[in-house]
Amino acid sequence: MTKLFATRLALVATMMVLVSPAISAQQGDETPPPSKPGKPINTGDVLSGELNAMKVRDVKNGKRVATYQITSEPRRLPPPNGLCNLETGPETFQLVTSSDAQAAQLKSFVGKEISVKVDEIACASDAGQMSEAVITKWSLIKKQ
Repeated sequence: MTKLFATRLALVATMMVLVSPAISAQQGDETPPPSKPGKPINTGDVLSGELNAMKVRDVKNGKRVATYQITSEPRRLPPPNGLCNLETGPETFQLVTSSDAQAAQLKSFVGKEISVKVDEIACASDAGQMSEAVITKWSLIKKQ
């Protein structure tokens, strides 16, 4: 039993020796400067990023609905939305599909980089929205 205790004590001592320099290096690090707000995005601008698909339940009837989201660099929205109560602006943008055709169009691009032309955008305000901003009117830009 003493041998087991000695082995564990040696293991803990070795771990402390290895971890101590990392802890002191972290304490010496300066805090990063605050991030700058993202560049503005207005109606007619192009938003590019990776397309993600999420399954959410519709509040009205409880059915599962495919929801699509673009993850992009931080962007500022036009007034009155501004930064959506974030320091740098939203990074996740929910694409609202208005038809089955739009949903089918997005389905093939999940996990890939896409670009959309933004026609109408606002900060997320409803409970259950998974993104920081919502694009209600958009059109897919074909890569050439």
